[in-house]
Amino acid sequence: GYAELPTAVNITWSSINFKTILQWQPKPSGYFYTVEIHGQTSDTKKKCILTTETECDVTDVLRDVQQTYTAHVLSVTAAGMDDFEEPPFAVSEKFTPYTQTVIGKPEIKNYTQKGSKLNVVIKDPLTPYTFPNGSFQSIQDIFQHDLEYKLYYWKDQSSGKKDATTKSHTFEVSIDSTKNYCFYVQGIIPSRKENRSGQESTVLCTSVGRNILDEYGAEVFIIIAVIAVAVITLAIVLPVILCKRKKARAAREKEPLNGV
Repeated sequence: GYAELPTAVNITWSSINFKTILQWQPKPSGYFYTVEIHGQTSDTKKKCILTTETECDVTDVLRDVQQTYTAHVLSVTAAGMDDFEEPPFAVSEKFTPYTQTVIGKPEIKNYTQKGSKLNVVIKDPLTPYTFPNGSFQSIQDIFQHDLEYKLYYWKDQSSGKKDATTKSHTFEVSIDSTKNYCFYVQGIIPSRKENRSGQESTVLCTSVGRNILDEYGAEVFIIIAVIAVAVITLAIVLPVILCKRKKARAAREKEPLNGV
């Protein structure tokens, strides 16, 4: 019955900070999938045996992140797992975690703007892999000197960006002390040919010395000024009109009635 089983298509690797998911199509009907991970030098490892899902978390069998892997997605029946006949399978593209996993968003741990200096402290994203004591390894622990961080910063409400690079976790850049600044950080692997830049962190902005003009812009002040002028003008003109109407009414009341 193996000959009639469809094989998987559109096999893709999805990996962020070394957490790696294998995905494929179609949804099985009347059969199952089993995933085999083949390394260059490691033994074949089976994952997601007899699954009806179309994805499989293969993170734990890719611990040698420098090695290149391929995945075989087997189409099988429950009864045929012990047969000697080889089930039909599809083969994925090659995947090397060290060069292909996406660098996730760094966490901005702290930032300060003092005078003409902007200081930003970042925290490494963690990976699913652990040290012998059980603590999680960070991407810095794995990439070490290959990892850099880049800070992009700009004056609040301005489009002109500047950048700075560090191999540590701290940035200190010179800025205009009279302005507030916005910024974000991303990890960089300069040695890579592809996927060099990681995901961007959340954009944050300083608020030192921020005034209402910086907050809302000049346009709002123009509108407020126009409204204020209109209110003042109305306050001056309205009493004059009311006064004239009152005098006119009084004058009409003093005129003698016709025919008297």
